[in-house]
Amino acid sequence: MPEKKVAATAKSAGRGSYAVGDARRRLILDTAVEHFGKWGFHASSLARIAHDCGITQGGLLHHFRSKEDLLLSVLAQSEEHDVERLFSEEPASYAAFLDALVRLIEENTRRPGIVRMFNVLVGESGNVGHPAHGYFKDRYARVLAHSVQRLEEAVRSGELRPGIDCEGVAREYLAVMDGLQIQWALAPDSLDMPARVRDYLRRQYDAIRATDGQDPAPAWEA
Repeated sequence: MPEKKVAATAKSAGRGSYAVGDARRRLILDTAVEHFGKWGFHASSLARIAHDCGITQGGLLHHFRSKEDLLLSVLAQSEEHDVERLFSEEPASYAAFLDALVRLIEENTRRPGIVRMFNVLVGESGNVGHPAHGYFKDRYARVLAHSVQRLEEAVRSGELRPGIDCEGVAREYLAVMDGLQIQWALAPDSLDMPARVRDYLRRQYDAIRATDGQDPAPAWEA
């Protein structure tokens, strides 16, 4: 066989093996989401996750060093998705930022496994010994800081009235969003989560927006 053809064949085989490995890794992550969402971290087992993936526990450990590593990888994948959806574009106003939040909530209704897992793990991670305790503590600090930054920028631009408690406003809407998410996860058919979040954010926005000037209206009022 000519040397170039051998090299091309080797490269193709390499790409194929990488593709298989990536697909198996995604399968493990997706399966872990369901297990962590049903049983939490401590009651989930690598053996059951591997079984549901159709592989051995050793095969799973080839991709993830431990159950803790798998958990943190699942959380990192979920956060990467949220960051891409929420922060990939700079919003033109605080109202546009709120509209992006509602779109993310709408997308989450199509990812019920992620929502269930998030609710279960947040509750578990209140224990400082939980492997995700540091992750969730840091995550809430990052989200809060970003939200406060958006509010402060909107105050400086004149979109929102001066003197508002930016941190208090941000903490309130984060708490409402998490609370509605828990209610939706328990009984999805009884609650239109995006609509409830949208209504709350609209009322909050109306209460803090500047009364003079031509402020941009939220997309839901357009």
